[in-house]
Amino acid sequence: MSDPTIPPDIRKEHEKLCREIREHDYRYYVLADPVISDREYDLLMERLLRLEKQYPGLVTPDSPSQRVGGEPTREFAQVRHPTPMLSLANTYSPQEVREFHRRASETLGRDDFAYTAELKIDGVAISLLYEDGLLVRGATRGDGTIGDDVTANVRTIRSIPLRIRGTEAGRFEVRGEVFMSKEDFARLNEERLLAGEKQFANPRNYTAGTLKLQDPKIVAERPLDFFAYYFHPLDEMAPRFTSHHESLAWLRKSGLPVNPHNRLCPSIEDVLKYCEEWEAKRFDLPYDIDGVVVKIDDLRLQDQLGAVARSPRWAIAFKFSAQQAQTVLKNITLQVGRLGTITPVAELEPVLLAGSTISRATLHNQDYITEHDIRIGDTVVVEKGGDVIPKVSAVILEKRPAGTKPYYISGRCPSCGAPLRRPEGEAAYYCENVACPAQVRGRITHFASRGAMDIEGLGEANVDVLVSKRFLQTVADIYTLHQHKAELVKLERFGAKSVDNLLRAIEQSKQRPFEKVLFALGIRFVGEEVARILAHHFRDMDALMQASHEELEAVNGIGPRIAESIRSFFTDRTNLEVLHALRKAGLQFRIEEEAQATVEDPSFAGKTFVLTGTLERFTRTEAKRLVESRGGKVAGSVSKKTDAVIAGIDPGSKLTRAKELGIEIWDEKTFLRKLHL
Repeated sequence: MSDPTIPPDIRKEHEKLCREIREHDYRYYVLADPVISDREYDLLMERLLRLEKQYPGLVTPDSPSQRVGGEPTREFAQVRHPTPMLSLANTYSPQEVREFHRRASETLGRDDFAYTAELKIDGVAISLLYEDGLLVRGATRGDGTIGDDVTANVRTIRSIPLRIRGTEAGRFEVRGEVFMSKEDFARLNEERLLAGEKQFANPRNYTAGTLKLQDPKIVAERPLDFFAYYFHPLDEMAPRFTSHHESLAWLRKSGLPVNPHNRLCPSIEDVLKYCEEWEAKRFDLPYDIDGVVVKIDDLRLQDQLGAVARSPRWAIAFKFSAQQAQTVLKNITLQVGRLGTITPVAELEPVLLAGSTISRATLHNQDYITEHDIRIGDTVVVEKGGDVIPKVSAVILEKRPAGTKPYYISGRCPSCGAPLRRPEGEAAYYCENVACPAQVRGRITHFASRGAMDIEGLGEANVDVLVSKRFLQTVADIYTLHQHKAELVKLERFGAKSVDNLLRAIEQSKQRPFEKVLFALGIRFVGEEVARILAHHFRDMDALMQASHEELEAVNGIGPRIAESIRSFFTDRTNLEVLHALRKAGLQFRIEEEAQATVEDPSFAGKTFVLTGTLERFTRTEAKRLVESRGGKVAGSVSKKTDAVIAGIDPGSKLTRAKELGIEIWDEKTFLRKLHL
């Protein structure tokens, strides 16, 4: 029953906004033909959110606003698929594809049927359940019969419609592949590298890990995409089709994105031409594919063929071979990570592979080198399949030069000469000298990075200079650099203005919140999200330092490995000395209680602000918290009630609107001045 307190004109406007936003989603994600700018889209969404906030009775499960919501779950419920999600049999040669056609022809007693060929997206299979046009459930494949209910996470994927287009109703299942583009994956992996977190090997692993996260708000921040490839009616009301390509056309028309490169092939030879074409063009695509899915197009013939074991008889996957090249391994060098991890790297004779020149490739660890008997001087096979990082996958033994010797990681760190240690149960060696120059550089660069203490002017090049000149030996030394100003201005790459800017940025970093300080410390396994969890659970550094292993493990999201790493960090004497120096320098070692955090600052108290554009010193969330902690309020849109607009780089139409209304505008320098930073 509708809420009688909602004015009819408001309800009508809300319905119109929902229709418009769904239409623009369809044009963007399905047709790849947007007709409005991102900013215009954002304005529609902002208006929708304002209406739903004012009139909560307007909110429906399929409203475009309902993509992210709810609290993190501790575990996923298990659900049974309406029909089993079978796996495809793999083929690796044209002859095997022809053999598949021969077997199907013999069973059917005819060979005059067509196929639909589709690119095999290297992602994660998902089942979507729709009832009366509404998305009601999303589930992983699991074991093919039972999967995990990841509905809250699936709803965050903007290319998956919460309500289908058109008037068809009924209950039906849609299956498809969730994936991440190569560009987005590279950017996110770069962020993990800067954060000192382990990089994912390929976009598929990142996608699978994201879908299993227990907080949909984090999932919503990651750029997942979706292609549908299967439709299955589950009741009498659902539409019916006679061919697979007909069902794909209906899915696309209904608002579900379908890969545009599918092709109806009259014969198996046409299928093979399609496979050959896309094996050559696979690296031109913005996402990874690892083959072609071949399906008999006629759905009645599919039913006749049925399935055997866990695979259908009417479909196969033609898998592309991994891109490989042969080259000579000239040397093996060791890289030292900021936490002392030793990674062996193959230095190669440059070779062209998958569109790029490869001169280095990972060798992972000593176990990998020993297992493959990789030696300096060998001719090796370098592979770049789904993995973004090239790897040495094999040795051509018949080309091995005489006199080569097995390779073993030496007992000394290549950076500082300290002994290396391999902890029991781990594959990697570590340099445990906290004063190791390679680690010092890595730790300081991480500490100063934007996601951590955000100290502009302390990038890799400047850190190298300051470490080599021994101005920096630990991260705590950053806060004593002001004592060496006269010496700093004489260094190469530095000057009076650069040093002034650097010292100002160092001083401003003291206002970074406790969770950022905790992340900046570079504790092993404590990335940005774990640091946030720990900061908000323990509230201050002392409580965290005193927490037992059991108390740490009791925190949701903290496992035994993380707990052990935290305890090890806080019992190390050198680390405790660094923490003491950082505390003395004035860094934030606690989260203030809300009542204590609010300061009646006349520049902010009782006033309404709007943020627009990108700020260099703060994220949008951090800027909002700074305003609110001083008694101000942050609104989503500009109105006559707005007191000031805080404008960063590339401001949107909010700035234009503010100028029209004569509202005060603060640039970032003004904002910092008002904050007394």
